[in-house]
Amino acid sequence: MASRSCANLLDFASEGLLDIPSTPRTLPRVLTVPGIISDFDSESDVSSSSSRERMIIVTNFLPLHAQRDVQTGKLCFSFDEDSLYLQLKDGLSPEAEVIYVGSLKVDVDISEQDQVSQNLLDNFNSVPTFLPHDLHKKFYHGFCKKQLWPLFHYMLPMCPDRGDRFDRHLWKAYVSANKLFADKVMEVINPEEDFVWLHDYHLMVLPTFLRKRYNRVKLGFFLHGPFPSSEIYRTLPVRDEILKGLLNCDLIGFQTFDYARHFLSCCSRMLGLDYESKRGHIGLDYFGRTVYIKILPVGIHMGRLESVMNLTSTSIRVRELQEQFKGKKMIIGVDDMDIFKGISLKLLAFEQLLYVHQELQGKLVLVQIVNPARSSGKDVQDTMKETYTTAKRINDKFSSSDYVPVILIDRPVARYEKTAYYAVAECCIVNAVRDGMNLVPYKYIVCRQGMMDDKRRTSMIVVSEFVGCSPSLSGAIRVNPWDIDSVAEALYLAITTPDSEKQLRHEKHYQYVSSHDVAYWARSFVVDLERSCKNHYAKRYWGIGLGLGFRLVALSPNFRKLAIDHIVSAYKRTSKRAIFLDYDGTLIPQNSINMRPSAEIIDALNTLCNDKKNTVFIVSGRGKSSLSEWLDPCERLGIAAEHGYFVRWSRNSEWECSMSSVDLEWKEIVEPVMKSYTEATDGSSIEAKETALVWHHQEADPDFGSCQAKELVDHLDNVLANEPAVVYKGQNIVEVKPQGISKGLVAEKVLSTISNDGTPPGFVMCIGDDKSDEDMFQGILGNVSEASLSTTPQEIFACTVGRKPSKAKYYLDDVADVVRLLKGLANVSGPKPVQLAEFKVLFDSAC
Repeated sequence: MASRSCANLLDFASEGLLDIPSTPRTLPRVLTVPGIISDFDSESDVSSSSSRERMIIVTNFLPLHAQRDVQTGKLCFSFDEDSLYLQLKDGLSPEAEVIYVGSLKVDVDISEQDQVSQNLLDNFNSVPTFLPHDLHKKFYHGFCKKQLWPLFHYMLPMCPDRGDRFDRHLWKAYVSANKLFADKVMEVINPEEDFVWLHDYHLMVLPTFLRKRYNRVKLGFFLHGPFPSSEIYRTLPVRDEILKGLLNCDLIGFQTFDYARHFLSCCSRMLGLDYESKRGHIGLDYFGRTVYIKILPVGIHMGRLESVMNLTSTSIRVRELQEQFKGKKMIIGVDDMDIFKGISLKLLAFEQLLYVHQELQGKLVLVQIVNPARSSGKDVQDTMKETYTTAKRINDKFSSSDYVPVILIDRPVARYEKTAYYAVAECCIVNAVRDGMNLVPYKYIVCRQGMMDDKRRTSMIVVSEFVGCSPSLSGAIRVNPWDIDSVAEALYLAITTPDSEKQLRHEKHYQYVSSHDVAYWARSFVVDLERSCKNHYAKRYWGIGLGLGFRLVALSPNFRKLAIDHIVSAYKRTSKRAIFLDYDGTLIPQNSINMRPSAEIIDALNTLCNDKKNTVFIVSGRGKSSLSEWLDPCERLGIAAEHGYFVRWSRNSEWECSMSSVDLEWKEIVEPVMKSYTEATDGSSIEAKETALVWHHQEADPDFGSCQAKELVDHLDNVLANEPAVVYKGQNIVEVKPQGISKGLVAEKVLSTISNDGTPPGFVMCIGDDKSDEDMFQGILGNVSEASLSTTPQEIFACTVGRKPSKAKYYLDDVADVVRLLKGLANVSGPKPVQLAEFKVLFDSAC
């Protein structure tokens, strides 16, 4: 039996596996947004409006503690005050209502799910997502922890012993779980007013479900871990589905620029998307929508940490530790037990430090607090074994009666005790080989600030350059965790640095950490999310694509598909017509190997040209020799080559130059520059035209080619500053051509020429697909608007190929649509024109 396609897993998510009770609602569903209902597409099913701003925060787990009462057997809930998702409320408006959507860390029997849901909604503003046990296991412990999490931390399943291979059943569970989360959001959302903030890699395809249901949903996403380089990410079999899911958001947040750069590189290489900085904000153009990228690391909750520092138990523990380590210096490390935290590498570096600097033996202690592992498996077991073995070897080698160099604490450690260790430690080391955003250094800095008695507060940090917090700690000593010798020397430097310098580093760090806390992070993200969504109602939206390939096309409200009945009616009732057609991407698909037009295109063009009412022109950037050869069968067809510099009215006419004279000496300047970039960019080439030079990079590496193209444009702009030439950057090309040449000018000239008898054409159709054709659309629209002031109004059909932002008012989906339209108009122009109804049936059936 054939397997079901994974690209259409939206349908899979509706199977019986997902038949679970809905969250009870107390609010009626009514339409509260004024306006024409059709403006809201399928979004008529919205919840009641509220005068308060609402933020729906969606996380894998709700920020709640849950435990079952021993006597009654009922579940009791309380807020998890240490949860980042609860703490971020401090950055939101005090009037804002926050609703949490997520799963619980405890199993809830189906019989009590309704009661628990109502309790959480009423008392905690939380909507629980109940995942069946088997689904949760495959989703969280399967796809998230065994496939996404290792891959995002640069661990490839090279062999069975190194990570789990991709499992499509786990992927289906991931999609199904995301669909369940989306269903819960839909139960409480007012899509016209509420903001939705999704968190972390567990929910990366959820945006697709929400965007498909509510086109104008205000949707943000923040990734709390690393995003891998494109070389790593490309190994994921469902890479496109996840990328497209994230791109259905309005704003995507990352901890560091590196992670954002990796994401943008993946979008460029796999989806062919370009990005640019718009007034300081990075934006991706995605089918007419701008998806903004946010770069800001998470902060800590200052008040929560300070409240722990003020506890009596914390002060007592600080004094105990000071007494315990009297005469010694302490280095603190706090890490989860997993393969990416680099605990064993840290121990090896500490061992090297004691071996090289023997004067520190008996005086320096490494206290390593090991948090419980968040996952299980052979990797975790191997890491634990290596950690304990290394620590034992170091202690056996350097210990004495009153000295233990490495203290491993692998029991649960209360917050107050961790705070005390931070306060006493001379240095903090975070040595992870790959980590998203590690807040341990931030907590250490604040504890040193608040718990030290003396006014000259100091702190020193050794941090791996592969940790998300590293860029924000400019005073830290950054290390490569794999370089044992360098880490050892970094620790030595941290311990021996003069107090005056330690104080300066500490003050610099504390100023940053205290001003960039979790509230600042949340507030900044929400401000950017509001800015990203402010133009939602300035455009109309069309949903295209099936399953997880769904995305929106955002266009001007007046932009619509070319209506066949309208254009045929206008064509038939006019006696003078002008038709302008681009070549590449309009009549022939972009990057087609065979650039010759098909027989059906030639037949359609000939039929249109033989109608005496018509003037038909191909307007292209191609050279005149190529166009002459390819279009030789069309005797009456006009051709404008090289963007209109050369014009020929028919096959038997002479080529005319649109400019009487042109200075081409600049080509001697441009050619050597382009040659140098060609030699440096594998896969690039130069196309020499009579009046232009074009640098092609479609065969080059996408990222490098795009980078080189931008640099080439800047280079040419500088060297051609005083030359009569313009530099144009198109799709995979950089072209230099004479000033005063454009497709728009040649279209205006043709229209002016055929209007010499005082009667302009009553029908003008112009079809093109790229940036150069926008000049043609603008020229025709300007010419027609001027002509209609003194004559009868004209019918104008400026049409772009593909649904995208354009100066044209119409669009056709692709080259096939253009060919079908031309054949249809040719049928109307033929000796026995078909009726409009017949033609419409033919066109619709072909589509």
